[in-house]
Amino acid sequence: MQNNVFYFIGIGGIGMSSIARYLLELGAQVGGYDLTPSAITSSLQDSGAFITFDEQVEALPDLFKARGTRVIFTPAIPSSHKQLLFFEKQGNSVKKRAAFLGEITNSMTTLAVAGTHGKTTTTSILAHFFLSLQSPFTAFVGGIMNAHKSNLISTGKEVALVEADEFDRSFLQLTPTIACITSTDADHLDIYGTADEVADSYRAFGERVRKVLLIEKKVPLEGITYSIYEKADYFINAIIPEGFGYRFDLNSPKGNYERLYFSQLGLHNLSNALAAFAMASEFGLDERQLTEAFGTFKGVDRRLQLIVENNRHVLIDDYAHHPTEINAVFETLMNAYPKEQKCVIFQPHLFSRTRDFMDDFASALSQFDEVILLSIYPARELPIPGVNTEVLANKISSNVKVSVIEKHELLPKIEGISARVKVVLGAGDIGLEVEKIKQKLI
Repeated sequence: MQNNVFYFIGIGGIGMSSIARYLLELGAQVGGYDLTPSAITSSLQDSGAFITFDEQVEALPDLFKARGTRVIFTPAIPSSHKQLLFFEKQGNSVKKRAAFLGEITNSMTTLAVAGTHGKTTTTSILAHFFLSLQSPFTAFVGGIMNAHKSNLISTGKEVALVEADEFDRSFLQLTPTIACITSTDADHLDIYGTADEVADSYRAFGERVRKVLLIEKKVPLEGITYSIYEKADYFINAIIPEGFGYRFDLNSPKGNYERLYFSQLGLHNLSNALAAFAMASEFGLDERQLTEAFGTFKGVDRRLQLIVENNRHVLIDDYAHHPTEINAVFETLMNAYPKEQKCVIFQPHLFSRTRDFMDDFASALSQFDEVILLSIYPARELPIPGVNTEVLANKISSNVKVSVIEKHELLPKIEGISARVKVVLGAGDIGLEVEKIKQKLI
């Protein structure tokens, strides 16, 4: 890096913070702004970052106000942000997170995971494989890996493992050596407009891959295929639930492996694990050693995370914020707890996503015995007239017990839930309530 001073606008975001950690490890001066304090901002401060929660330019020390400071911002930050406007007017180098990640990784051998669903889990398992085989790498992960309590793992600077985010067409800033596309479901229609535009963007991403493109077999692109549902270049079959995971056989172009064990629930997670295995194999890691690492993966924070399990309560926390993801969670719960009543506590994320997939959300949620809906988490958006949780609630099946509450009403509400299995879903700030719910249930 030519300049050693960096300032992040939106530093507390999961994607932004991993890059900030990386620069801190390199010895850079790192500062940033975020709206509110969090565990992530506290951790960055402990590592030496300067962080302010005041948008005013006057809140910045002279070191970071200088024209030579390199500025990275998240597209979730409004263009009217006072610090962003200051740096742009002053003539600083100002880049979106995606462009800066591309700058960091494009001189490295980069393995990138794209897809509407599964990016974080697949990247985390890939990092776990590299770590298990002691192959040097740096992983920028969009979640906190449970085994490491971090979204950055760095044991070397020549290989990068990254998530290729489709939001704002960010992944078109990357030129990966090896890439995987897990799914191409429509999402972020506030950016793309139509599902066809989403598909075109994934196609453009695939064309940027230098060496190997892996695709889940249902993805309508050309590449090396993988699947847990049908024969493919890499495929898994003979799947049997066992404990908090699965026993299975794996077939690859290089060999066949029987009676393997993966240590996480959810067939979608098993598919993610296969994608990570295929990427690691195509990179050149030893398959036999990789198969031994399936059983030691500890999962990712808020990805089908088991919080409480006792005779009276099961509490699971998941980041699901798209109808397809809610369906995958429900399928997993049906397999794991087939005879139990199931309650979902869901915080919709974004007014535009709720509007665009209103009927699909209603259909997915109608599978549960009880639904508790919180107000829509707006993130970067202003309210859209006629889009709210009451409208969603009215579309859910009349056979389902439905409640619409505010977040401060959640803890008293928990006590009245008769269903043993309770799952918390959403990509907003609902995750901050999980520890409080846990204390009510244990």
